[in-house]
Amino acid sequence: MMPVVTPVEMREIDASAPEPPEELIQRAGAAVARSAVDLLGGTYGRVVNVIAGAGNNGADGRDAAERLRRRGVKVRIIEAEGCPAVLPPADLVIDAAYGTGYRSDPARPWSAPDVGDALVLAVDIPSGVDGLTGTADGVVLTADRTITFQALKPGLLFDVGAVCSGEVVVADIGLDTSVVACHLVDAVDAARWWPRRPTDAHKWHAAVKVLAGSESMPGAAELCTAAALRGGSGLVSLSSPGCRPNTRSEVVQLAIGISDFADQVLSDIGRFGSLVVGPGLGRHDDTLLAARDCIRDATVPVVVDGDAIFAAAWSAEGAAPLLRERELATVVTPHDGEFSILTGARPSKDRIASCRGAAAELDAHVLLKGPTTVVAAPPDTVSAPDGPDGLEWASGRPSPVLLVDRGDERLATAGSGDVLAGLIGAALAADVEPLHAAAAAAWIHAAAADLGSAEGLLAGDLVDLLPEAIGALR
Repeated sequence: MMPVVTPVEMREIDASAPEPPEELIQRAGAAVARSAVDLLGGTYGRVVNVIAGAGNNGADGRDAAERLRRRGVKVRIIEAEGCPAVLPPADLVIDAAYGTGYRSDPARPWSAPDVGDALVLAVDIPSGVDGLTGTADGVVLTADRTITFQALKPGLLFDVGAVCSGEVVVADIGLDTSVVACHLVDAVDAARWWPRRPTDAHKWHAAVKVLAGSESMPGAAELCTAAALRGGSGLVSLSSPGCRPNTRSEVVQLAIGISDFADQVLSDIGRFGSLVVGPGLGRHDDTLLAARDCIRDATVPVVVDGDAIFAAAWSAEGAAPLLRERELATVVTPHDGEFSILTGARPSKDRIASCRGAAAELDAHVLLKGPTTVVAAPPDTVSAPDGPDGLEWASGRPSPVLLVDRGDERLATAGSGDVLAGLIGAALAADVEPLHAAAAAAWIHAAAADLGSAEGLLAGDLVDLLPEAIGALR
């Protein structure tokens, strides 16, 4: 996992370093210079413009400029304050104007200059991008590469920042990030967390119970159950209020009415490893009331997805009292609109803080969907030894957050979330820790999309691609 730190956290990490600031600037400048030479493909006859601000970001750029000069590169240092609208021709522009220290000033907004056809290397983050949120007020210089130091910044993973940062390289300059509470998930993590079926497995191993589908939306149940099976569940049992979806023949179906079905659904819940509630469930009043009873009374980990999010929040007190009453793990999977149903407001620009706040309010694991998915654990979560930083999370520390930046617009298709809910259910049923189950499922979900066609990818295609995506991790 790669640590992700806010600008404030990065300043604290810098301040706690035993080395003087000048030494850290030299290390950063050396890393910038090496990256510049790599982009240039050499130094002979090359010309570099360095846009340098007054702060540490500018100091990193100035140090890199001197190193490049010593290697024979023609370097122009252009002050960020008063930077011209058009820069003189160059092979490369190093953007060291503001970095994560940028503060929007309506009176003097930063507007990136025209750099012609020069390559662009951003230092820490493209100037003008908010290092916490990834948003930008003005024109940002799109980078071919961004070199950031010791840890990723949220602004590189969200909004405009994710689009304009180009290739992101993290340079180690010797700072300590061991207590960081937020990390970006990679393939190694997903492979480590995703469960393998043991050699002595039987069909009830990692069995998943699903409460999903309705007369008007049977397809959601079909996708969710198929994903749970493809994700490794040995047996999936489906209950759909008032209907019988056309599922795979391997799915066991239990007929239930549209109301008062909680006792029926939960009668054999002890044989299952998890319960997935909500995909395509509909919003009939009686169905919502019974779904709430299932969520509250299930004696297994529960995934609350789709219409079950509405059901959970369907009370004057909101969702928190219902979810807090649960003793076992709960994973809630909202998109932005469902997040507002849960919390009363859409996520703020700081999506990590919003997700972490919701996890605290609900005492549940929250997976906030988006181009970069955020998974937050509730406060005082105790992580296993292979957790985010290899330590147990003590009271008072920020709760752990995992980010998944895989996936693209192909996942923005009907039924995609139903597939993800089934995957999470399969991992929870195999006793994967909830934070890891949700993050690994999100990573595999996106990996399956990567294997699909560039155009016209359907949620059903994702299901069929899951075995290949999981197999690639092995």
